[in-house]
Amino acid sequence: MTASKPRPTIVAGESNAYPVLPLRDIVVFPHMIVPLFVGREKSIRALEDVMKNDALILLATQKNASDDDPAPDSIYEIGTLASVLQLLKLPDGTVKVLVEGLERARVEKYSDREDYYEATAVALADTDAGSVEAEALGRSVVSDFESYVKLNKKISAEVVGVVQQITDYAKLADTVASHLAVKISDRQGILETLSVSQRLEKVLGLMESEISVLQVEKKIRSRVKRQMEKTQREYYLNEQM
Repeated sequence: MTASKPRPTIVAGESNAYPVLPLRDIVVFPHMIVPLFVGREKSIRALEDVMKNDALILLATQKNASDDDPAPDSIYEIGTLASVLQLLKLPDGTVKVLVEGLERARVEKYSDREDYYEATAVALADTDAGSVEAEALGRSVVSDFESYVKLNKKISAEVVGVVQQITDYAKLADTVASHLAVKISDRQGILETLSVSQRLEKVLGLMESEISVLQVEKKIRSRVKRQMEKTQREYYLNEQM
């Protein structure tokens, strides 16, 4: 296992060349720490180069998860610059990495490099993070997230406490978005939104839709449970006769 190193500085508006790691079925947001399992040779070489040179890597999601060798135009142009915290080579030849999302970045162009994907990308800055609208939306997001977690048993209740302590509204939007069970295209849409108030609004809308679906599912489960209990009681009574 390789330990983490001091991370390079990211300057908004500045362009640099970065190795690119195309992702399947996941969008990594800034502030997220997430494990990834990597098996493609190009991706493994990119990660090894990042670790060797103490560099950052651009995590960008594929438009088609089943594509084993995506062309540059089949990868979303906005991704997340990340540091590799740990890298572990597994016996089957794949690699497990722990990455931390840092900042959004937009690909300007891909290089002709053949051993792995490499692109020049510009770091992107959040906008209107301190606006009154962002503050109001942030409060609504926290309130709705509490309701969402009560309905969605897959999320630990401890996460609510973490979210309640976040005072940075850009981080709040990204953190809540990372826990929503929504489509990849919806997650990517949130990643591509630089306005913090608009990002919070998108997160709020998606969360309210999910809450509505979860509430209906809960009602259906309760109705089915009551019907099953009724059927079981009737069966028991018939057996006693």
